[in-house]
Amino acid sequence: MKITIVGTGYVGLVSGTCLAETGVNVQCIDKNGAKIDNLNKGIIPIYEPGLAPMLKRNVEAGRLKFSTNIKESIKDSQAVLIAVGTPPDEDGSADIKYVMAVAEEIGRYMTDYILVITKSTVPIGTAEKIRSKIAEELSKRNAVIDFDVASNPEFLKEGDAVNDCMRPDRIIVGADSERAFKVIEKLYKPFVLNGHPVIYMDIPSAEMTKYAANAMLATKISFINDMANLCEKVGADINMVRRGIGSDSRISNKFIYAGLGYGGSCFPKDVKAIIKTASDHGYDLKVMKAVDEVNESQKESLFYKLYRYFGENIKGKKIGIWGLSFKPNTDDMREAASLTLIRKFLDYGAEITAYDPVAMDEAKRRLGNSISYSEDSYGALVDAEALVLVTEWNEFRNPNWTVISKIMKNRVVFDGRNIYEREVLEQAGFDYYGIGR
Repeated sequence: MKITIVGTGYVGLVSGTCLAETGVNVQCIDKNGAKIDNLNKGIIPIYEPGLAPMLKRNVEAGRLKFSTNIKESIKDSQAVLIAVGTPPDEDGSADIKYVMAVAEEIGRYMTDYILVITKSTVPIGTAEKIRSKIAEELSKRNAVIDFDVASNPEFLKEGDAVNDCMRPDRIIVGADSERAFKVIEKLYKPFVLNGHPVIYMDIPSAEMTKYAANAMLATKISFINDMANLCEKVGADINMVRRGIGSDSRISNKFIYAGLGYGGSCFPKDVKAIIKTASDHGYDLKVMKAVDEVNESQKESLFYKLYRYFGENIKGKKIGIWGLSFKPNTDDMREAASLTLIRKFLDYGAEITAYDPVAMDEAKRRLGNSISYSEDSYGALVDAEALVLVTEWNEFRNPNWTVISKIMKNRVVFDGRNIYEREVLEQAGFDYYGIGR
């Protein structure tokens, strides 16, 4: 089986590599020639655990290829998976211009039946727009060629995307023809054999499932952060509360860790997009608006703790920051809490030295020389008056507090992910501030 995947970002690259791992012949398409050249050499543009060796293995086996030529690629393909970006527009809606550009090219170049599958997160109704655009291009050519459109949203977690792709909780498929279902059934047969469920539904429901899933997870995060803020006022400990409610199987303990809110490429964008979709249909999504509002304010929570600690004067204070990516095991800084905090600190005259295990290059691209960068975690704390933990990388979990107490100018820790114990820090001579504790 041969397929084409258009777009070599997180979704396209991980999906293409994992499908090639199951024996599918995959051609990944991207307009960025330099990126394609690097991928053919085994150089990947993102940090994702386990992806590089799998990609290299399948490139060498000839099952995974990269090209800029969509016309040649789709000639023998049974399916084209659209995995291009859908960035937020100014009004919060998902911009599908790149999706529609791919649909136009498919209609322009297809020569035989093909199944067009949307992997990108797209607004409800996008599949029909893709269908219309392809039909329009075929009409311009006076060509009569059958095709189908399906929705197959991705549910990949950055930092664990390869595992999610190879061992999915579920595979959601929205289609409206038997022929389309058979192509998808063949594509995902290895996963079905491994016991992973394929859930079939209509196309709008599949499109909605992606948004609803991310909206639910984002809601859990904002909920626990709201509860954490209340815990601080009433003298409760959110870690204990979390264990108490997480033991209820109806709630579960996943996605209820208090912290600095959610970030990344999915939750912020998708929450805003579903709010806009509801508004376009005359419905006010009050819960999701609150989720978004809580998340935005939560990113600044550590700033205000530190600001009050220093008597509302942090001008000239040197602050060491641990963690820049929006979550561990990725170099992605899109909508990262670190960016919000750093910009806030800089606005009030603080000096920042930061360290992250893998996101330093991305940080330099985004922040330039507005902050200083350290080659290791301890270097970021030399003469620092505060340590701010933003991202809970494993290497930050058990630091040597004796060493840190000697290199810092002032002993105070602001723990944005609640990974440290107050008693341990206080015994080492540090003041400690967490979230909801």
